[in-house]
Amino acid sequence: MERAQVTALLDHIPKVHWAPLRGIPLKRRLQTLAIVTWLALLPICLIIYLYLFTFPLLWPMLIMYTIWLFFDKAPENGGRRISLVRKLPLWKHFAKYFPVTLIKEGELDPKGNYIMSYHPHGIISMAAFANFATEATGFSEQYPGIVPSLLTLASNFRLPLYRDFMMSLGMCSVSRHSCEAILRSGPGRSIVIVTGGASESLSARPGTNDLTLKKRLGFIRLAIRNGASLVPIFSFGENDIYEQYDNKKGSLLWRYQKWFQKITGFTVPLAHARGIFNYNAGFIPFRHPIVTVVGKPIAVPLLPEGESEPSEEQLRQVQAMYIESLQAIYDKYKDTYAKDRIKEMTIIA
Repeated sequence: MERAQVTALLDHIPKVHWAPLRGIPLKRRLQTLAIVTWLALLPICLIIYLYLFTFPLLWPMLIMYTIWLFFDKAPENGGRRISLVRKLPLWKHFAKYFPVTLIKEGELDPKGNYIMSYHPHGIISMAAFANFATEATGFSEQYPGIVPSLLTLASNFRLPLYRDFMMSLGMCSVSRHSCEAILRSGPGRSIVIVTGGASESLSARPGTNDLTLKKRLGFIRLAIRNGASLVPIFSFGENDIYEQYDNKKGSLLWRYQKWFQKITGFTVPLAHARGIFNYNAGFIPFRHPIVTVVGKPIAVPLLPEGESEPSEEQLRQVQAMYIESLQAIYDKYKDTYAKDRIKEMTIIA
């Protein structure tokens, strides 16, 4: 290969923009550390778990713990919330990294129960975690008496140590049993569901808000069955913290991602952002403001006596009200918090 060809090839490789070693305020370094800690928490927990097996004296305890993982039903029954863990200073640094801000549109009566539906999914739903799995943005101060549980895949609760940390943050399984167990556990108990799921994450790109919502009726059915009001939530900026490689529908990459999702229940977007010591290569999210707007509650119809499931007509009627409310939130704030958008919010599936 000639020198000119080599030079031309190298020109197409993005140059890494390194961060300075000096002159960066301590608070920004702590913010980055908080993000890295959360992203690395799963491998850290697994490494600690495996390392403990190098001590024979601990084997009986570790074996009992491992067996217990398969029988423990806490993730399906409200988890094991520890307020102290939700209030750790680490999470303040986490939220200030972007920063994440919470806006309250209306009051939530602590005597009621709520299904909070979060949009968009983004790559990892960073703001959903900051707002509803921690007290970094002051959720409990803005909504006294409301106890939210951010829900995630049941498979996450099969991972040793990691599962226990997630439950300490109030996180639980997103299974139907788990949802109903929480909603029926008392006044104020509420769940937060990232409604678009893995499919929506494949459409997460800066400047866009493509939602997967048309066929998502399960959370509406749950609300009617349990008499819980729906609360639409929209996070401006959630899609702007990662770039994603081109995976347009029908491409080889898209087909592989959908196949992987079908097998495992989740998918892996090929996303990139920045690194610890650089600004444009790695998996640490970009610093971009994320503003989470919590909408007003939407009351759902009561089921007629003797019926346990809502009709298709009821589901569609409530879905129409929900989408209208979500659209109103987007339209109200888009010119303030989504000035750099390249398209409007679109329900693509």
